Amino acid sequence: MNDKQRAWLNAFIDAAIKEDVGEGDHTSKACIDPSDRSTANLIVKDVGVIAGVELANYIFERVDPTSSVIIRIKDGGVVAEGDIVFKVTANTQNFLIAERLVLNCMQRMSGIATLANRFATEVEHKPVTILDTRKTTPLIRFLEKWAVKIGGCQNYRDGLYDWIMIKDNHIKACGSIKQAISQVNNYLETNGLDLGITIEVKNLVELYEVLEHGGVTRIMLDNFELPLLKEAVAIINNQFETEASGGVDLYSIRDVADTGVDFISSGALTHSAGILDLSLKIVD
Repeated sequence: MNDKQRAWLNAFIDAAIKEDVGEGDHTSKACIDPSDRSTANLIVKDVGVIAGVELANYIFERVDPTSSVIIRIKDGGVVAEGDIVFKVTANTQNFLIAERLVLNCMQRMSGIATLANRFATEVEHKPVTILDTRKTTPLIRFLEKWAVKIGGCQNYRDGLYDWIMIKDNHIKACGSIKQAISQVNNYLETNGLDLGITIEVKNLVELYEVLEHGGVTRIMLDNFELPLLKEAVAIINNQFETEASGGVDLYSIRDVADTGVDFISSGALTHSAGILDLSLKIVD
């Protein structure tokens, strides 16, 4: 975790606690001695891939610096119902403040990691990389993309600032594929930026236009039928990186990988993931 991510995470935890606690956890204040300490287990109630263990430790430390977490199953571990992922000991009132935030984050992250693991397993041993997209929950993209990596897939771009992606709306607004590519390259050179460039094409006519012009890193073949996708990969013939996108799910990803594309991007990794059911129970 770099300094930028750590700063974001601190701000996120503080805002989430403020949202939940407000002026105070009156239930805990009313019935629990402020000096009381408890030990609790994180218990799995489902089958999947656990994610957010490192985050949970970080949350407990921020809410209660006196807390201690004993980890039994690390991020990325396969879990089943009844497994205990970690044991946490903390001031009881502080534990109850952190409890829901830890569970909400871990359940979401574990759901994404579980789905990402299923995607990765489908193309195991194939020379293709599975990428996520920007189809994430606002303000918690960092956590969701973290979970994607824990599950065995990879992150594409963090946002609009770290990779160029020329899509249909950019081309429409700019006037043409060639104009868009030229202006992007001029912009990068003028501003001293070294960013990868992906351009989206929707048919072979647009593909040939890109090949004629060049000036990109990767060609995204958007919503191509499988036979046409395979043909497009052959036409590109390793001149540029290739990416398949559009409606890719667990049922189609293996067939898409068999076309020979270098990358497959799928918004389903984040927008279609459920949760992994977990609970935190005080045992002492």
